[in-house]
Amino acid sequence: MPEEPLSFEAGLQQLEAIVKEMEAGDLPLERALDLFERGMKLSESCRKQLQDAESRVEILMRRAGEVQAQPFRTDK
Repeated sequence: MPEEPLSFEAGLQQLEAIVKEMEAGDLPLERALDLFERGMKLSESCRKQLQDAESRVEILMRRAGEVQAQPFRTDK
């Protein structure tokens, strides 16, 4: 069963926790690599969510008068 994607806020919280743990130092190499890998995945997920939100805002701003969200293509 695929993992449910995290909300932007939850992803950002996890990313902050990873950064704090890594900054504390004295991590075994394998743990540091695991944290780095997870952090990179979270960073990419958060970046994509921000891009999607930006696209929605741009669509809303382009609409004259009527403020109504419309679908946008994510397969660019």
